[in-house]
Amino acid sequence: MTTKTRPRRATSAGKKTSPTKSSIPQTLLRIVNSALEDMKAVNVKVMDVRQLTDITDVVVIASGNSDRHVKSIADRVVQFAKQNDFQPMGVEGQREGEWVLVDLTDVVVHVMLPRVREFYGLEKLWEDAEPPAMSSETSPVPAPRRKVATRARAAR
Repeated sequence: MTTKTRPRRATSAGKKTSPTKSSIPQTLLRIVNSALEDMKAVNVKVMDVRQLTDITDVVVIASGNSDRHVKSIADRVVQFAKQNDFQPMGVEGQREGEWVLVDLTDVVVHVMLPRVREFYGLEKLWEDAEPPAMSSETSPVPAPRRKVATRARAAR
């Protein structure tokens, strides 16, 4: 198994600077939240982990009611991200559907069954993380419009 590494954002003079609350990927976070709300994800927790790791900025953990629900939630996150020009770096666990991870680089989304979530306890791993502050100056990203077939199209 090979591990992919990704470059972090460039900092001035190659030194690591302390990130500010405004540098959180607000747009991407709103897209993820829209997808989770659209699919009625349960027990959503958003954690700012920039001070704890260099892997990502925000970790989102959500639960689904069944393996099919977990897969559907993850698919919707990927769909909304792609429609808004954010290409996922990777998606893992879709076949089993107990725990699906969607890596959007700055935001990592974990969608799990409640029993799996309780067993692994990711919230305990990131217990020092704080919820990210949402910027009030930007408006929420609307959910993508759904295509509705009209009778004329259906008759063709």
